[in-house]
Amino acid sequence: MNTKRNTNNLGILFILLNILLSSCSKFEDINTNPDGASKASRSLLATGIILDLTSSSLGKPFYSNQLVSKSLAWAESADANQYNLFGRTGFNGYSTVINGNKMLEMTTETNRPPYEGLYYFSKAYQMFYLTMAVGDIPYSEAFMGESGGLKPKYDTQKQVMSGILNDLDKAYAAFDKGVKMDGDPIFKGDPLKWKKTTRAFQLKILMYLSLKVSDTDLKVKERFQQYVKSDLMTSNADNFQRTYGNNAKEYYPIYFTRLNHNPYAMLSNLIVDKLKETGDYRLFYFAKPAESELKKKIAASSFNAYLGVNPADPFDGIKAKWGAGQFSGINQRYTQLPSGEPVIKLGYAEQQFILAEGALRGWISGTADTYYKQAIRASMEFTASNTPDNINYHQGRKITDAHIQEVQNHPLNKLNGNFDADLEQILYQKYLTSFMQREYESYYDYRRTGYPKFPINPKTNQNYDNTKMPMRWMYPTEEYNNNRENIDAAIKSQWNGVDDVDKLIWILQK
Repeated sequence: MNTKRNTNNLGILFILLNILLSSCSKFEDINTNPDGASKASRSLLATGIILDLTSSSLGKPFYSNQLVSKSLAWAESADANQYNLFGRTGFNGYSTVINGNKMLEMTTETNRPPYEGLYYFSKAYQMFYLTMAVGDIPYSEAFMGESGGLKPKYDTQKQVMSGILNDLDKAYAAFDKGVKMDGDPIFKGDPLKWKKTTRAFQLKILMYLSLKVSDTDLKVKERFQQYVKSDLMTSNADNFQRTYGNNAKEYYPIYFTRLNHNPYAMLSNLIVDKLKETGDYRLFYFAKPAESELKKKIAASSFNAYLGVNPADPFDGIKAKWGAGQFSGINQRYTQLPSGEPVIKLGYAEQQFILAEGALRGWISGTADTYYKQAIRASMEFTASNTPDNINYHQGRKITDAHIQEVQNHPLNKLNGNFDADLEQILYQKYLTSFMQREYESYYDYRRTGYPKFPINPKTNQNYDNTKMPMRWMYPTEEYNNNRENIDAAIKSQWNGVDDVDKLIWILQK
């Protein structure tokens, strides 16, 4: 069975029993300045936590979310992610939070605020992505291993989401005290940057709760309106992102020395066709021209040189197109540049797309079009500014301010006042921004809204129900082995005892 990330399926019991060993290993890996035991431990644990939050799977697993989201197809073999065969995921993230507890134990009242903020932020971040994958999870009792709580109960997803939002309020309040954090490799301890990141994350969570807007406890719309009035990201300079470099330990996740199977990646027609029909130069930054078209003497700088494939097609057909060179592979800048491009975990462009959807839904004032155009600009500027001026990386089709305006104003990109059509436009552009980015966000948008429309082919779909996408991953085997009573209770309360990939988690239930 496949897993969602390139990690071992770790049960909570296993994590709690081994956390001290893993903490020591992390500490040794990042220990470069052992000045003062308590100070060094606190800052270095903070470094490890932040690196955990911004990490990505390396090698082939880095592509997994792109295959699930139909941005790519894979020609080496019939990939389970591409053909919707979801299995069991791991309970990842708990060790990061427990390391946060250790970090807080090493702080004084004077320097505590930023580390407290990081603790609550990291807890919310890790638990959010876990509950988004499976549904109900241990939350209120999940971090009591040292006091004997080795078999935590499962909280409902509503309780978890409420707890996450409240934890992020605590994180914001802690960062708002303005104390600088040592050991921060992303923002250099800048509390304002952390406040903006926290707010961007809260807006994201609330939008994923759009089907629960009428819930009187969560107050989705009211909270959204409240957070919009405070510190928000204002440019790509505020992105919470991991930047890679020339050191072998810092290479981009699919740099060729990490993975020699990159040539099997084929861009989807969902990416290629949309960029071609709107004259969007991001195509030349994302893709390589198809060898079959170059042999026809079509210039690499022509849109006609780029071919996408339908990722839902039978594998034999995809393999045949790969053999004939009738596809566009990923651009060399992803595989030949040690730094690749930064991988964004929470970013300005995504925030503006969320605000555009919020305005479209009437949650906030302002026009959806304004936020939407700002998001497109931010996405295109990010791509341009993180690509060296090399003909192989853009084929001379450089993204300029004038070109950005052309894309923003292209008739096929405009919002027209129809809610469903505009929502599809916003989420399609958000989808394009997610190319080689954003983990599983595009899939989560799809299962919430149906946009963008992923191709479903009953002849190739390996889901139990071959007419649709799976809606979740199943719980890890280790939980059945180590916490059986509580996981059985959780599955019974959610789906009458059936742990199935087609079951709807609470946030998707209307």
